[in-house]
Amino acid sequence: NANVSIVEEMVDMIVAQRAYEATSKVIKTSDEMMQIANNLR
Repeated sequence: NANVSIVEEMVDMIVAQRAYEATSKVIKTSDEMMQIANNLR
């Protein structure tokens, strides 16, 4: 069924987007922590 594969594609896209957002937050947080660490010196 073609409709099923479209739904699966959309779900995969959403999962990939969520993973990308999570990774972006991790990078942003580590950047902020590095900045704080640099300010402590």
